[in-house]
Amino acid sequence: MAESLPDGVAARRRPGRWLADTLLAERERWPSWIPVGLGTGVALYFALPTEPAPWSGPLAALAAMALAVLCRRHQLWFVIAFAALALAAGFGAAQLRTAWVAAPVLEKEIRPVTVTGRVVVSEVRGAGRRLVLDRLRISGLEPAATPARVRVSLRGAQVETYSPGQWVELRAALSPPAEPSAPDAFDFARQAYFQRLGGLGFAFGAARVIEPPEGDTASGIAIAIGRLRQQVTIRVLAGLDGQAGAVAAALLTGERGAIAKDVLAAMRDAGLAHLLAISGLHIGLVAAILFFVVRALLAAIEPVALRFPIKKWAACAALAGTAFYLLLSGATIPTQRAFLMGALVIAAILLDRTGISMRSVAWAAVAVLLVQPESLLGASFQMSFAAVVALVAGFEWFGARRAGSAGGRAAPRRVWRYLAGVALATVIAGLATAPFAAYNFNRLAAFGLAANLLAVPLMALWIMPWGVVTVALMPLGLESLALAPMGWGIDGVIGVARTVSAWPGAVVLLPAMPTAGVVAAAAGGLWLCLWRRPWRWPGALVLAAALATPAFSEAPDVLVEGKGKLFAVRTPTGAWVGALALSSRSAARYTAGIWLRRNGQDEAAPWPGDAPWLGCDRTGCIYRARGHTVALV
Repeated sequence: MAESLPDGVAARRRPGRWLADTLLAERERWPSWIPVGLGTGVALYFALPTEPAPWSGPLAALAAMALAVLCRRHQLWFVIAFAALALAAGFGAAQLRTAWVAAPVLEKEIRPVTVTGRVVVSEVRGAGRRLVLDRLRISGLEPAATPARVRVSLRGAQVETYSPGQWVELRAALSPPAEPSAPDAFDFARQAYFQRLGGLGFAFGAARVIEPPEGDTASGIAIAIGRLRQQVTIRVLAGLDGQAGAVAAALLTGERGAIAKDVLAAMRDAGLAHLLAISGLHIGLVAAILFFVVRALLAAIEPVALRFPIKKWAACAALAGTAFYLLLSGATIPTQRAFLMGALVIAAILLDRTGISMRSVAWAAVAVLLVQPESLLGASFQMSFAAVVALVAGFEWFGARRAGSAGGRAAPRRVWRYLAGVALATVIAGLATAPFAAYNFNRLAAFGLAANLLAVPLMALWIMPWGVVTVALMPLGLESLALAPMGWGIDGVIGVARTVSAWPGAVVLLPAMPTAGVVAAAAGGLWLCLWRRPWRWPGALVLAAALATPAFSEAPDVLVEGKGKLFAVRTPTGAWVGALALSSRSAARYTAGIWLRRNGQDEAAPWPGDAPWLGCDRTGCIYRARGHTVALV
């Protein structure tokens, strides 16, 4: 008979035993935590104040790998070692990516300079056009100081469309990519670094198309895809007038530059902006349309249907179609995630297995983080994966409780179940993305559920099917036959957006969430969604605590624009207490908008100039708050 342990020793062992048993019971979910480890490593890398030694990431990965080998017979320690390996791999991937894309960045504004380069991207931007150029020659800059790419805006109507692969020459003013306008605000300079954009600016007049240098053939997959995207965009805009054509182009090629600002604002305020970002909804619809159409056509051919696996042939056609759509739409982060998940689902069909699961989400996240680790810090990655993780977890939970229930086949019941599914998905995705929307955009759409109930069925059942037909008819020159009905549906979605966004209280403005808050929200949400046993529920408490962090964070009292053109001060008393007042209503408007948005304001407080806390004369102002006196010169 085994000797019993003393009570104190047994009590100390119980928590460890409970943790080991619970982890073992959740072993099916372990792979879902691999991207969490990778993401943690990526976040640690970007949180460092200076660039770490090149050997630090590989050394940490080797140490974790050695520890995993040593602990392979001890399950709990092996899991811990493997988690450390994932963290080190994320850190190393971020290091490698940073070194891989390194390119010169302008140190200061230069103007006017002659810029010669090859067009990589040509986009419509309102009344003008925006070009991304590479293979640059810039007057006054040595080759070693010349950026790999620059982005230049062309103002007004242009005589050329400037196709990718063309060479152009222009006179421009160029500046370094902008640093964040406020603490924890969007860091465009970092985004530009990973896009190898070393300068931004605007052209004086039109760009002139020139002959390419000797030996340049303007070949390459990227150039060919860029030309195809441009041609599709041009033909869609030519075949469908107005904002319906602009939205159709955005849905097919991802180019949103032709959409009017008021339409974009209405879609955003109604909670329908996700319909313009090509993601899981669009990729899934394209895959489903191609799969069922091809399968139905093959089933109509009796000898083929009886002798060959037409379901798998249809799956291959859907995979090829969604891959083409991925490239045509610009391969953004949500599109990459959706395509990778769709590819896993199609692979499951080919292997006669179930494809939609938390593991498919995890492997899609692993692929994105290893190839583009910087995407972790972007709103696109955060909101896209937050929504899909929550949806998979939510429908798993609801599915387990509906198992065995009778499903009606009557048409009214099927319609009701479809609308209920749309409503449930909207609520789940809205709750999951709310912390990230608050952190990145400082606003929430209050009536998104109502707008999505009207717009999503229209997008799924009408607009996207006609979009697929449009692309299929383009080689025949008959795309206008499908663009017209597609435009009717788009007009309906725009009408829904305008109506809902005009309702009183449609938009809730929120103060900026601190970085610690969004990290806690991600941790709590992942704990809640990735586990299945009851120990998941404390994650909801962490998530709720994260949403409360803006109330306890201390925002700056004084903000200064980078070039000293604009000041903002926090009003300490009066009707505008806690609001920001701006020293100018015309200077640095972009920066001013970010400051106000991050403070949860839609307009600035008055700048009094003669208040007890703010006095001004011709040389500047004196601001007094919290026992401090600040001179604004």
